[in-house]
Amino acid sequence: MHDIKYIRENPEEFDAALAKRGVAAVAQNILRLDEQSRALKTRLQDGQARRNEASKAIGKAKGQGDEDAAQALMAEVAELKSAMPQLEDEEREVSGRLQDMLAALPNLPADSVPFGADEEANVEVERWGEPRKFDFDPREHSDIGPALGLDFETAAAMSGSRFAFLRGQMARLQRAIGQYMLDQQTMKNGYQECAPPVLVRDEAMFGTGQLPKFSEDSFHTTNGHWLIPTAEVSLTNSVNGQILDEAQLPLRLTALTLCFRSEAGSAGKDTKGLIRQHQFEKVEMVAIVHPDESDAEHLRMTEAAESILKALELPYRKMLLCTGDMGATARKTYDLEVWLPGQDTYREISSISTCGEYQARRMNARFRPEGEEKGTRFVHTLNGSGLAVGRTLVAVLENYQQADGSVTIPSALLPYMGGIDKLEPG
Repeated sequence: MHDIKYIRENPEEFDAALAKRGVAAVAQNILRLDEQSRALKTRLQDGQARRNEASKAIGKAKGQGDEDAAQALMAEVAELKSAMPQLEDEEREVSGRLQDMLAALPNLPADSVPFGADEEANVEVERWGEPRKFDFDPREHSDIGPALGLDFETAAAMSGSRFAFLRGQMARLQRAIGQYMLDQQTMKNGYQECAPPVLVRDEAMFGTGQLPKFSEDSFHTTNGHWLIPTAEVSLTNSVNGQILDEAQLPLRLTALTLCFRSEAGSAGKDTKGLIRQHQFEKVEMVAIVHPDESDAEHLRMTEAAESILKALELPYRKMLLCTGDMGATARKTYDLEVWLPGQDTYREISSISTCGEYQARRMNARFRPEGEEKGTRFVHTLNGSGLAVGRTLVAVLENYQQADGSVTIPSALLPYMGGIDKLEPG
C-alpha cells in the first residue's frame, strides 16, 4: 500500500517510479478520488456538527417559548439526518475505490534497482563455487530420480500433474535437507523457529500482497481459507495490526512449511520434474525491522540464504533483479540461482526481498519509537527463502550424481541421513 500523503506531495515522482515497473501514470486519478473523499468527509463532519448544534438549540428555543424556532430547528435536524446516510454511502464508495486503486499498485522500486522489462535486464552481482567437471554426460534430476525413489507416476494418478511421491531414501534426503536448513537458520543465523498455519483468511493474503491482484496464483478452499503460497504470509502477518515497541525489533522468524501454488500462467513451463510444483516445502525467513535497518537486514538475509548453498557446496550466482522482474511487493530483490549441470544452466533457488513499509501499511503494523519522538511509525518487512527444499533436492541430485546412477550425500547432510551416505538405484 502507498502513502497518500506522499502521492499528494510528489505526484510526478510517484508516477515516474511506477513507470519503471511498466505502470501508466495514475497519480492524478488517485488525487481526484482523494479530493472527492476528503470533500465528502468534510461535508459529513460539517453536517454532524450542525446537527449536534441544532439539536442543542431546540431545547433552548423551547425553554424560551419560541415554538416557531424550535420547529424550524427540528425540521433542519430531520433533513440533515435523512441526508447523512446517502453522504456516508457516497464517501464509502469513493474511499473504497481509492483504496482499491492503491492496493492494486506494486511497490516503488529502490533507486539502486536496474531498469528493465524482464529477466534479461537482471544484473549478476557475483558467483560462488566452480561447477563440477563430469567424466560422463550429467543427467537431469527427473532422469536420475525415478530409480532412487522419486515417483511422478503415482503422484499423477492421485493428484494430477505437478506433484511428486517420494519414497524411501529420497524422502529421507528431502527431510534431511529441510531439517538442516531450519537448524542453520535458527542456530547459526538467529531466526526464531515458528510452526504457523498453512491456511489463512483473506486479511492475511491482503496484508502480504497476494490479494486482490494475484488470487489466481493460490488455492482457495470452499470455506474461504487460502492455502499459503509461502510461509511469508503467515510469518509476516504475525504482526498484523500490532504496535510493537522499538526494543522488540528486529524480529527474525523462520518456518519449514508446505507451500501451495496454482502456477496459473505457467502452462508449459517446467512441466518435467520438481522445479515447478503445486505442493512443495520451503524454509522461509521473515524479518520485521526498524526502517533505518532494512537495507542492512536485506544483505544479512541474503547471506543467510547463501550460507546454505556454500555449506552444501552448490555453485550459485547472485542476481539483482530489474524493475520488470521483481515481485509486486518488493522494492529490491536478490535472486540466488543454483547451478544445475543436467540442465547446463543456473536456476532460481531463493528470492530475497525488502518490501519497505509496503506490506506494513497493508497490515497496519507499526512500532513506537523510543525517546522523544511521539506517535508511531510503520515497520519495514523483508522475506526470503532459506531455501526452497525441492529445488535444493534437485541441485543435490544433479551436482552429486555418479556415473552408475547413484548420488552421494553432501557432508553437511550426513548427520541427518541415519547412516546413509549415498542414494543407490533400486
